[in-house]
Amino acid sequence: MPNEGYGTQMSNVENLEEILGEIEKVNGITDALLVSRSGMHIAGDVPKGAHTETFVAMSAILLGAAETATSELKEKLLHVGIKLDKSIIVISTISARALLVLRTEPGKDSEKALIEIRPFVQKMEEFL
Repeated sequence: MPNEGYGTQMSNVENLEEILGEIEKVNGITDALLVSRSGMHIAGDVPKGAHTETFVAMSAILLGAAETATSELKEKLLHVGIKLDKSIIVISTISARALLVLRTEPGKDSEKALIEIRPFVQKMEEFL
């Protein structure tokens, strides 16, 4: 269930859910969800077996920690990738308020996945 306290109107959440469903149809992407920078659930389903609040909060914390750790390098953080034995988690900032969290099959290139979904991310911008 989307976090209604986030400030997104219900019709916007429904549109975001639809776009996330389209992203999950991209070859090699198994899960897609939106998380606020503060770690609240916006839209999409967490991977099966994951606790929603923990998964979304830790996703935001991971990206924030990577930004802090690399801040003095004077380079822009593009995404965080986490390789697991059966999948890859990719966390990327898509707006000032939202992060996109993807779960892909282990052989999926994260850079390629982010390029493939760029049109969907652009669609999401009007609803965030």
